[in-house]
Amino acid sequence: MDPNNKRQRILEAAEEVFGAKGLQAASIAEIARKAEVTDSVIYQYFKSKEDLLFSVPMAGSLEAIRQAEEALQGIRDPASLLSRMVWFHLRYDEVHPDYSRVLLFECRSHPGFYKTSSYDVVRKYAGIMLRILEDGVKKGVFREQVDMRLVRDIIFGTLDFEYLGFSAARETEEASSDLENIMALVLPMISQRPALEVTLDKGTTILLAAEKVFAEKGFNGTKMSDVAMLAGVSEGTVYEYFESKEDLLLSIPARRFQTYIEQQAHAFVIKTPLRKLRRLIRNHFSLYLVNRDFLKVFLLQVQLSSRFYASPVYETYRRYFSLIEDIIEEGKSAGVFRQDVEPRVFRNMFFGTFSHMAIRWSILGKAAATDMMSEIDQATDLLSLAVLTDEALEESEIIGRGSSLLVKGGDRKGNLVGRRKRTKS
Repeated sequence: MDPNNKRQRILEAAEEVFGAKGLQAASIAEIARKAEVTDSVIYQYFKSKEDLLFSVPMAGSLEAIRQAEEALQGIRDPASLLSRMVWFHLRYDEVHPDYSRVLLFECRSHPGFYKTSSYDVVRKYAGIMLRILEDGVKKGVFREQVDMRLVRDIIFGTLDFEYLGFSAARETEEASSDLENIMALVLPMISQRPALEVTLDKGTTILLAAEKVFAEKGFNGTKMSDVAMLAGVSEGTVYEYFESKEDLLLSIPARRFQTYIEQQAHAFVIKTPLRKLRRLIRNHFSLYLVNRDFLKVFLLQVQLSSRFYASPVYETYRRYFSLIEDIIEEGKSAGVFRQDVEPRVFRNMFFGTFSHMAIRWSILGKAAATDMMSEIDQATDLLSLAVLTDEALEESEIIGRGSSLLVKGGDRKGNLVGRRKRTKS
């Protein structure tokens, strides 16, 4: 038998088993049985169960690259190419659910994955999207000097959350059914157009300690005694507040989102939907970025866990993200935001954008503080552009405050292409 075929059988079996059970519940023995090999044969090809897990998306991503390149052949218009690529990604997730679950829930939630050659292949796949965007700039279809790497993050972040909504939260029957809604948000961005000191109770003290321990050691490596020691309480006291380690983990986002909901309610004394939207975007970035431990715990161990979407805590999360959906509906009613904007898809875009940017900053360590602030500014502008009507754009603060994003998106004299000249503010 060809050794390569045997290795391929192992990878296919691993994709199915990991997709159904996850890394912790899956066993090498079960994968071996499904691949019709012995356990020892698997270890001839892969050093460990984790090594096998990380190898699964490499094979799937290489196949995705091959199919994507084939699907894009013969299309010349950059906007059509971009739409086709978005559709391809959504459809690939639907047709290959085990691959998508392994990549998103198992590999992307593991910091070690970002140091593997498999991740390099995933990045190569993402490079197809970047190439389409940059080609659109060269052809004058997309606005020059917009950070297309940021746009790529926005698109893939949206697609991640579309898959989460389809696979975990069961919000849609088909992820690909949102193609038009996604493109209705993406194209307006890029087309040629314009703390106080407080005394903490024990429960909060334990949660803050748990954030740090989970962030450092992960769920499986964390002991309740570690949390108790850092919080300065007995292990028995921890169990007085939290029933189990999983209850403690899920209580972290429950407490954070409840606090954020209350803070956002006080922040929205401003009246216009656009300013509310921009305030929420900035508040979301700032609230997370000043809580780096929570950020790491939530991004990797909670948000990318299928258990989270079946837990009561998810309802608190839903209340939090419904804030942004309500603002979109308010803006549509006021005639400021376009009627074709689907609030649920915009919400996916917003949270997906943040997730991809934050992972790049905190996990990959690829941004200085000044770069982060610049990216937040541009992301806020791009997300605003995604929803504004043409009339509202003319009068918006994005133009009025002299946004460098729109200046760069116009002609070389700083005029908006196809629009009135900017007036001095």
